[in-house]
Amino acid sequence: MSFLATVPIFKSLDAAELEKFGELLREKSYPKGSVILFEDDRGDSLFVIRSGRVKVVLVAEDGREVILGILGVGEHFGELSLIDDQPRSAHVIAMEDATLLVLRRDDFRRRVEASPAVAWSLLTELSRRLRRADGKIGSLVLLDVPGRIARMLLDSAEESGGPQIDKPITHQTIAQVIGASRETVSRAMRGFQDAGWIAVERRRIRLTDPAALERRALQRG
Repeated sequence: MSFLATVPIFKSLDAAELEKFGELLREKSYPKGSVILFEDDRGDSLFVIRSGRVKVVLVAEDGREVILGILGVGEHFGELSLIDDQPRSAHVIAMEDATLLVLRRDDFRRRVEASPAVAWSLLTELSRRLRRADGKIGSLVLLDVPGRIARMLLDSAEESGGPQIDKPITHQTIAQVIGASRETVSRAMRGFQDAGWIAVERRRIRLTDPAALERRALQRG
């Protein structure tokens, strides 16, 4: 139950409540590249990432992907469909081998009804995600491509807890997140390296001048 205590929607619960949730969770594994959820699927489960990473994507008719978010250990997805009974709003795809904990809708609702603390934790987490979404929309509207990249790098480093971004991020992934071409992203990243703002080794990015990146992220396009 120590892992559940680190998950945002569960971390405010006491040990007894965590144990009750633990009894309801089922573990499932997905290989890299597999589709965990399809857009418009019936939503009947909440997923918590135990290991690995997943991406939340929209796929255009021509096959292009727009990444809405990249989620890692301790993060969760699928909660919206549990609340409003609507179909899934996006695809979720494993970026690497992933292990997920699955909680069925009926079990989740029973626990929420029995524990108002769970409902409050869920509202808090949804509020946090909405604020992040507002920030991302603002970046897409107000910032040019280098500014959007700078903001993404800063946010990724903050999530990793330091100047080193823990997980590898390809230029293609950055492009799909910020809505730009891979070539444009590659040029901007080379510019950041030449300026001494970042260092890249074995696809891992380290922020060597976060202050400069912050200034660039505040420039309006």
